[in-house]
Amino acid sequence: MALLETETVNNLKQNALRLLQEDAEKIEKLIAVQMENLTTRQCPLYEEVLDTQMYGFSRAVDFAIRSGLVSEADGKQLINQLEKNLAILYEALNQRMAE
Repeated sequence: MALLETETVNNLKQNALRLLQEDAEKIEKLIAVQMENLTTRQCPLYEEVLDTQMYGFSRAVDFAIRSGLVSEADGKQLINQLEKNLAILYEALNQRMAE
């Protein structure tokens, strides 16, 4: 019986991490689209969407970490990568606006 419970827990953890990775990929695509266009800075709505997506994602990661479904290291790695890409985007947008 313990083996079955361990398998179930491992499956839940794998599914949680997979779902978070899929959500991170969706945000990465939003960032990539804005990087390609670099003109959407004039549209604060797009920036708000990205910020809202990041906030929701960070809350989901926090829940997964606190519930023990995802390790803190894995969760922080997902968030840090997105934040790094978002910072690159904002830097590029700021440079574009300065031109």
